[in-house]
Amino acid sequence: MKKQVISVIIILVLISTVFSGCTVNEINDDDTNPPSNEVSLETKSRYYVENLTNENYQIVFEEFTSEMKSVFPIKDLQYAWESLLSTYGTFEEIVRTKQTEEQGYQIVYVTCSFSTLGFLDLRFVFDDQNRIAGFQFVPTETTENYSSPDYVNTSLFIEQNITIGSDPWKLPATLSIPTRSGPFPAVVLVHGSGPNDRDETLGPNKPFKDIAQGLASKGIMVLRYDKRTNVYSNKFAALTNYTPEEEVIADALTAISYLKNQSNVDVSNIFLLGHSLGAMLAPEIARQTNNLTGVIMLATSARSLEDLYIDQISYLFELDGTIDEQEQEQINEIEESVQKIKKLNITENDPLLNLPKSYWEYLSTYEPIETAQNLTVPLLLLQGKRDYQVTYEDDFLVWQNTFNSTSRVSFQTYESLNHLFISGSGTPTNTEYLSPGNVDESVINDIENWIKNR
Repeated sequence: MKKQVISVIIILVLISTVFSGCTVNEINDDDTNPPSNEVSLETKSRYYVENLTNENYQIVFEEFTSEMKSVFPIKDLQYAWESLLSTYGTFEEIVRTKQTEEQGYQIVYVTCSFSTLGFLDLRFVFDDQNRIAGFQFVPTETTENYSSPDYVNTSLFIEQNITIGSDPWKLPATLSIPTRSGPFPAVVLVHGSGPNDRDETLGPNKPFKDIAQGLASKGIMVLRYDKRTNVYSNKFAALTNYTPEEEVIADALTAISYLKNQSNVDVSNIFLLGHSLGAMLAPEIARQTNNLTGVIMLATSARSLEDLYIDQISYLFELDGTIDEQEQEQINEIEESVQKIKKLNITENDPLLNLPKSYWEYLSTYEPIETAQNLTVPLLLLQGKRDYQVTYEDDFLVWQNTFNSTSRVSFQTYESLNHLFISGSGTPTNTEYLSPGNVDESVINDIENWIKNR
């Protein structure tokens, strides 16, 4: 069968704007001469895509800002494009382009068609000189819409849009507030890796929205917020020495403090719910505050981040039973990076696996299980058995075996749930994330019961 793999270099950003159509044949035949600043940014972007397809990486690289050149050298540009082709297949055509403005930058999305996995957007960020200040691969906006699960009863809660934090990292957020009389137990949701929005949107799925509204329907207040890397993607990308403290932990602590100061919150019942990376960092977040009653960890890893990375890539490449030469070369390159990370053989200006040296240095000294052992608050660990990213065998059982005689730690598994805690069947792949679904009701019920029994 054909491989069904979504490249791990994808950054999940879904934007709705007006489309304008074009095909690859509409690009100037002379693709080695940069278009002038008089042409539209959409035309420029089509030109850049054409040069990538012709392996003219230097031409595209020369259009980068100086900051982009320093953080995304030409070898990384070539590697990113070749990795994309190895998973998505041969480039076929440009289907459409769209332009919007975000955080003062002009953004162009170029929707491309590939032979194996279909559509993907190339996202170009332009500064005020019309030079490339950012470049990512992002999923094409799906035509399938999110549907609210049956267990959400909108008559039992209201939602209030708020802002948490302070300059320069203010974050938009949403409070889901039960309509019954308070004060209420309350939960802060902490995202997985990547520039997630407050709903942890992935394709047509919004697992954090499901959890927030599902719990609010049961009388539990929930705070969810857009991640710093989502709201300030360009500003954050310019940083060269950040750690999980800046990416995740600081904002989670801010959200906890916000709840503590709300009159309709039962301050003796504030909980943290982390998913994936958020779950891995949850013990450290809990260590840094005295305001939590308990911690809920969905799909928390026992392996290091770099090991997760290589294991996930290898799993996806092996789905058809074979690893071809190009895939093996990519695995070898990633394994080389993983070994450098483990030895901290990283230069300041040469990030590995798209993360800076400071990030890997931080994680090299962080032991989530050991940190959790030193906590006194109760823990609830939930795991889907169809999760190939954080697995039952390699991760959940390690946690369970460590805490099997500890009464303050509870465990729950779900036979048919994947990494998003959405039910499925068959061999798990990341393409199923692009099919609509909802967090399983049993997860909502288990979280509710655990919280209300504290």
